[in-house]
Amino acid sequence: MDYLIIILITFISGVVGTGLGGVVGAVLKRDSNKIVSLLLSFAAGVMLAVVCFDLMSEPIEMMKEGTLPSLTPLIVVAAVIAGFVIVYFLNLLIDKKTNHEVKHIDENHPSTADDLDELIHSDHYQSHKASKSNLFVAGLVMMFAIALHNLPEGMVIGASYAIMPDVTASVFSGSGFIIAIVIGLHNVPEGMAVSVPLISGGMSKPKAIMLTALSGLPTVFGALLGFALGGINDIMLVLSLGFASGAMLYVVFGELLPESILMWRSKLPAFALFIGVITGFLLVMF
Repeated sequence: MDYLIIILITFISGVVGTGLGGVVGAVLKRDSNKIVSLLLSFAAGVMLAVVCFDLMSEPIEMMKEGTLPSLTPLIVVAAVIAGFVIVYFLNLLIDKKTNHEVKHIDENHPSTADDLDELIHSDHYQSHKASKSNLFVAGLVMMFAIALHNLPEGMVIGASYAIMPDVTASVFSGSGFIIAIVIGLHNVPEGMAVSVPLISGGMSKPKAIMLTALSGLPTVFGALLGFALGGINDIMLVLSLGFASGAMLYVVFGELLPESILMWRSKLPAFALFIGVITGFLLVMF
């Protein structure tokens, strides 16, 4: 029963979230920088709160109960570093497949998105308007890269549910559900990054949206893997939580915050981050 619940939750977070991004990419008028900036900052705050107040605190509580060895902090740090580095390289792969195609990406321009068109990579496709085949191939590359990127994000959800004594009773509460919601929101711009080039490359909108949604399917497999590993024993649970924390910390500090601040050079993204942290804290506590 627990596995069925996790499949359902992560299907909504991964497939529906990415598919929603595909729909938005098909109809969006690209003048929403400020709104997207605030949403990214808020999501970053919620993620940060869940990592600090829940995922990273769980091994500490287990150590106090005497169920883990004294080397646990080093194990946690190693797992956090692994999660951070792996997601970093997956994002580097995505950027490498796109950024070099745009002439304005140089030493005088930030490599992180500072515009909605850059965030969803539609600027790359505008530079290839003359060749629909190039646009289509770019969309396929983006689809497979994001599908690979969604695997560790799914592990974050699975590991979060692994610390719950009864998944069925607390499916809509706790860090697992919160992370699933935030990752689902995070998947929206990723879905836009897939659908825009596919549609610009000549694919019909329904088919492009369907393929975009399918790129979120690895989230489900990752969640099942994270939940299964976390349920083996206490050490594996600590490793899963550490990996999940590292993955989320990169998403927060390597993606969401830089993009939100560059997209709207204002103090308001900081306030949105603050509200996100407070909201995440309250959600974890209650």
